[in-house]
Amino acid sequence: MTDISSPLDLARRLIACESVTPARGAVFDTMAAMLEPLGFAVTRTVDGAAPDGPVENLLAVREGPVGSRHFAFAGHLDVVPPGKGWHSDAFAPDIRGDLLYGRGAVDMKGSIACMIAAVAAIPADAGTISFLITGDEEGPAVHGTRAIMEHMAAAKVAPDLCLVGEPTSVHRLGDMMKIGRRGSVNIFLSVAGTQGHVAYPHLADNPIPRLVAMLAELDALTLDEGTDWFQPSNLEITELEVGNPAHNVIPAQAKARISIRFNDTHTGAELGARVKAIAESHGGTAVPVISGEPFLTPPGEFSALLAEAIRAETGIDPELSTGGGTSDARFLRALCPVIEFGLCNATMHKRDEAVAIADLDVLTRIYERTVRAALTA
Repeated sequence: MTDISSPLDLARRLIACESVTPARGAVFDTMAAMLEPLGFAVTRTVDGAAPDGPVENLLAVREGPVGSRHFAFAGHLDVVPPGKGWHSDAFAPDIRGDLLYGRGAVDMKGSIACMIAAVAAIPADAGTISFLITGDEEGPAVHGTRAIMEHMAAAKVAPDLCLVGEPTSVHRLGDMMKIGRRGSVNIFLSVAGTQGHVAYPHLADNPIPRLVAMLAELDALTLDEGTDWFQPSNLEITELEVGNPAHNVIPAQAKARISIRFNDTHTGAELGARVKAIAESHGGTAVPVISGEPFLTPPGEFSALLAEAIRAETGIDPELSTGGGTSDARFLRALCPVIEFGLCNATMHKRDEAVAIADLDVLTRIYERTVRAALTA
């Protein structure tokens, strides 16, 4: 029988459920079985349809006294495919030395196990606690956390603070928390021409020089100089395609893709419009796809109480960062102040993903301290 207060036992059970994105079924059965004995009302939904769904999501709430504070944990049970070359089955949790191996050990079934173990030590009358857990964070994320938020709005579930358990620590547990993230927009560029024989260029229109000139102008842009909390926005050319199998044919079309990670001096729509204007000046088109807008939870009450919990358990003063990629916090920031904090990220998405067993115990205590402080603030 699983010890609900043991993050190691809980992590092993979750890892044992194969849950490559989009996750459904057994892994949610397992988590629901952990939460229900703790007094949580668990609601599971299947949201969306192909091609980006269906996705299973879980919203669990344990109501505290009327008027009490509400603390939410958020995360995901889906994992990336394990790939080949593991020294043990990726979905058969394996303890070797001081480490627990398995896909999701740090990203982020290990953190979810710590959340549950932490809540098991907190009495129900301390305040309202909820879990917002999706099966689609590693995938398109179209019908995941955003769908949970729609269900929360319908049920009038409104947290005061939200902690996302992404693996934010770098060298040692506790050395970094994320108080924000940059936004992300991918922009698909295209220039049309007229196909023809290379020996008769006057009868054709080569789109490649115009695309190259467009990319050169885009690559030379300085979007900003950064802010107090964000590094400068960066634009990267990520794909260039002509698809011309013949050496003596001028192609009819040339395509490219750029990716922009941007800080809170921009919006995805504004950057998309700026790139579109440049593309059109070169006779091309630009289609932006915005993955998320930037967010910032300014240093304050939430970051201070989390930092104090980290110091109490590790002796470390955590760095407050906005670096890295995107996460579901980009959606959750619309609900309340949100911060990300979790395990060391050195092995996430790698083969032989592993977590230090001792870190599971320490993270559980940090989460417990944080929740207790947040509910009484």
